[in-house]
Amino acid sequence: MLSRKTKYALKALSHLARRKTNDPVQISVISESENISQKFLESILLSLKKAGYLGSKKGKGGGYYLLEKSRTTPIASFYRSLEGPIAMVPCVSLNFYEKCEDCNDEDECDVHNLMIQVRDKTLSILENTTLEEFVANQTS
Repeated sequence: MLSRKTKYALKALSHLARRKTNDPVQISVISESENISQKFLESILLSLKKAGYLGSKKGKGGGYYLLEKSRTTPIASFYRSLEGPIAMVPCVSLNFYEKCEDCNDEDECDVHNLMIQVRDKTLSILENTTLEEFVANQTS
């Protein structure tokens, strides 16, 4: 399940990506527009800034803005920076693999085999959809 943190991050990123200019946007504006708690949003935007997706400006006229490279960043990158693994179970994770304690043979495990398919389909969408495309799909 997608965490609220990642859902709100995607909403905030799409809000910034839909803007015609790249001027900084105050947290309160995004919070109100996207119906996200301002305090929670502050934490999310700071995480995205630390991950290199957003810039910020302090003072009057300050706020957060989308770094240009973020427009062509796959949604999977944002997801991983906030959530970690995309796979639903650790035994199918490409980047965070862990053997399941209750499984004797992964090749014979029905759950493992199903979750590989789920992972692959999910990854295909998240890796092949940039933020720009995500926003374009919402407005067309």
